[in-house]
Amino acid sequence: MNFCIVGAGAWGTAIAVHLAKNGFSTTLVPRRYEHALDLSTARTNHDYLPGIDFPDDLQVGCALKPALMECDYVFFACPSYALRQTCMDSANWDQYSWQLKGAIALCKGLETESNLFAHEVMSQEMGQSIATGYLTGPSHAHDIAIGKPGAMSLALNLDQEELNELRDSISSSSLRVYSTNDLVGAALGSCLKNVYAIATGISDGLGFGDNARAALLTRSMNEMITLGCKLGGRQETFFGLSGFGDLIGTCMGEWSRNRNFGLKIASGESPLDAKMSQITVVEGYGATKCFHEKCRDLQIEMPILNEIFGILYQGKKPNVALRDLMERELKDER
Repeated sequence: MNFCIVGAGAWGTAIAVHLAKNGFSTTLVPRRYEHALDLSTARTNHDYLPGIDFPDDLQVGCALKPALMECDYVFFACPSYALRQTCMDSANWDQYSWQLKGAIALCKGLETESNLFAHEVMSQEMGQSIATGYLTGPSHAHDIAIGKPGAMSLALNLDQEELNELRDSISSSSLRVYSTNDLVGAALGSCLKNVYAIATGISDGLGFGDNARAALLTRSMNEMITLGCKLGGRQETFFGLSGFGDLIGTCMGEWSRNRNFGLKIASGESPLDAKMSQITVVEGYGATKCFHEKCRDLQIEMPILNEIFGILYQGKKPNVALRDLMERELKDER
């Protein structure tokens, strides 16, 4: 099987290293030509995944078209805001790529202009003949790259035999992959958990403690299920790796860029300053606005999401947001 990974941030690089170690022909294609030259020379990604040497068989491509020519599956590891343009750069792939079966998003966010999920963007740009979906779940790039044990979810609209073949190819003795055809559930869980990771970072940064964190994660899970089922996802998906698993990993992990973004806000930085100070993309920032608009249009009550939107986009103070959450009308748990 032949893989192409487009985008050489930490996560794209980690997946490329993992697939090459699995023995498959793998090409990593950075979005910038200069970055490609640097990776080819150094055989490591100093900027985004330092300390991880590339396997000898991992190829680094300077252009997308040659990498797609013999590719079976392409992984898009670009930020969600750049996904459509990256897909457009693959335009007319069917004229030179004779065996491409699927496009898999590694990004975890929505397109801010349209509020579309990644699989919807990829389908629009690459056509319905190509399967689209996600590899998602609790996944710290460095841990995957060095082979620490983990588990993820592969959501793709392939027939079951091909899905199983791809799942088995990605899996290894250190990474267990489960398959699903619930694209909406996998997409929503992988995006919405970033919003709640920001909330967790704010809570932790303000010293609210373990009780507050436990309550926050529990009620966040409830919001995730409510919206996810309304949009067509299956409830069991949200109790799996792309839902509960990713929520816990991102909200609790010290490596989480969204949680660290929340910590900066708790320390007194403005959301915009905190966002600009990070070299990596904070997907939860844009996702908060997208999901707030979705919930407004669907008339779904999402109290935690609404308060994070107020903090990020309306200048609301975190302590005021907490007060408003705690003083909501009491009700039965369901």
